[in-house]
Amino acid sequence: MTDPKVKIAIEAALNAFSKYNSFEATPFTTVFYEVFASDKDFLTKSGMLDEVFDDYPQLESLREVFFDLLLINFFSADVIKLEEDYLDSPEWEDIEEQTLDRGTELLNLLLYLNECRDEDIEPELEDYLKEFLLVDEDEFQDEYRIYEPVIANQILIESPVTEISKVAMELPEDSELKEMFYPMMCFFQNTNPSVEEKNNIAANAVNKDFDMAVLEILTCFAE
Repeated sequence: MTDPKVKIAIEAALNAFSKYNSFEATPFTTVFYEVFASDKDFLTKSGMLDEVFDDYPQLESLREVFFDLLLINFFSADVIKLEEDYLDSPEWEDIEEQTLDRGTELLNLLLYLNECRDEDIEPELEDYLKEFLLVDEDEFQDEYRIYEPVIANQILIESPVTEISKVAMELPEDSELKEMFYPMMCFFQNTNPSVEEKNNIAANAVNKDFDMAVLEILTCFAE
């Protein structure tokens, strides 16, 4: 079972990746659809997903982003078929333990966008940081540490994308948001960019194929 939004996001991400990469990724849309729609348990589907990326290393930069999409799909579609309290079960706890090092901060952002849709509110960076991630709360200092580059550079929401790109490239290599910084900030600057605006974002991107694939996923979830 596949969440319709996830299905659209997969196609949009692969289209964008292909547009800015010499590797044609769009034929893999069907392959990914099959993985996401599988009736297998989450860890088996995760293994199936990894097999695709293992077989086609040209897609490697999208591996963890698609793992995030697989999780989102599990929460919104697969979990419906399981017991009501499955996410509180020892089985799910064990899965979380085994996948602690997987995925990116895109997962949190997609969960936030789903919440925005449910509550009929417009996504905003300050709302994401303070109301969803609770970075101002003492017990959420891990989130504060991870998002410190974003917190310190919120003014970039009002700046040209060239400035966002400049800051993104200067982030230390060990920053957990290094890859996600540019597409995330560009998205919050404009959650519904026109074709011309997307072209400008692409022209200034740090990693064009990755950045534009992530941006497409975000805009799909924001619709």
